[in-house]
Amino acid sequence: MILVVVVSLVAFIILKILRFLLGKFLNRSSKILNVDPTHYYFLKNALSFVVYLTALIVIMYSIPELRQFGVTLFAGAGILAAIIGFASQAAFANIISGIFIVIFKPVRVGDTVEIAKQFFGTVEDITLRHTVIQDIENKRFIIPNSVMSSEVIHNFHINDEKVGNQVYFGIGYSANIDHAMDIIREEAMKHPLLIDARTEEDIEAGFPQVIIRVLSWADSSIQLRATLWSANPAEGFQMKCDLLKSIKERFDREGIEIPFPHRKVILQKEDG
Repeated sequence: MILVVVVSLVAFIILKILRFLLGKFLNRSSKILNVDPTHYYFLKNALSFVVYLTALIVIMYSIPELRQFGVTLFAGAGILAAIIGFASQAAFANIISGIFIVIFKPVRVGDTVEIAKQFFGTVEDITLRHTVIQDIENKRFIIPNSVMSSEVIHNFHINDEKVGNQVYFGIGYSANIDHAMDIIREEAMKHPLLIDARTEEDIEAGFPQVIIRVLSWADSSIQLRATLWSANPAEGFQMKCDLLKSIKERFDREGIEIPFPHRKVILQKEDG
C-alpha cells in the first residue's frame, strides 16, 4: 500500500508539472496563431493518460502477485494498441504535422498562401489535424496537416509582404515602342496602390520606379513587360486590373495598335 501511495503521488506531481509547462507552450502558440487554445486541450488529456498508465505499469511490476497478471493483461493490450495504431496512423501523422506547424510556423492565420500550385487563399484556421484555407470566392479548403508538411508552400506574407507584379502587353510592329512604354509608365505612376520598392542605391543610380522591358518579337506583336510593386498580393491584383483598362484606353486614344490574329479565307469554286 505504501508503494501504491508513493508511486501515485509521484505520478500526480509529475503530471502537474508537465501540464503546467505544456499549457504555457500551447497558450503562447495559440496567441501567435490567433486560434482557440481549446483545440489543443486533448493533448493535456493524452498526457494524463500516459503518466497514469506508466504509474500503473510500475505498480504492477513492483508487486510480485500482480506481475504475471500484468504481463498477460498488457500483452493483450499491446496487440490491441498495435491494431488501433495501424488503423489510425494517418490521424497521428496529421497531429504530428500540426505540432510541427505550431512550432516552426511556415504558415500563420491571416497569411496568403498557395499550396502545391493548386490551393490559393488566406489561412483562416490551423488545428492539429487540418488547416483551413479561404479562397477569394469565400470557399474553404480543408487540407490535412500531413499534406501541408509534404507540399511546397508559397507564403506571400512571410518576412515581407510586398509583391513585384508583372504585367504583359503586346503592341504592333508599326507602333512606337518608346511612346508605348511612356504611356504604360505614366498610367502606372498615377495609380494610388503603386509603391516604391527601390533601394537608396537604386534611386541614386537613377533606376525608374516602374521598369519596362522588351521581352521578345512574337509572330504579330512586340511583347513588353512592366514590373509594378504593391504592398500585398490583393492590392497588386487590383492595380493590375485597373492598369489593363486604363492603358488600353490610352493606347486607343494615342494610336498604339494592339494586334490580334487575322485570318485570310480563300474560297475556291469547283469546275462545273
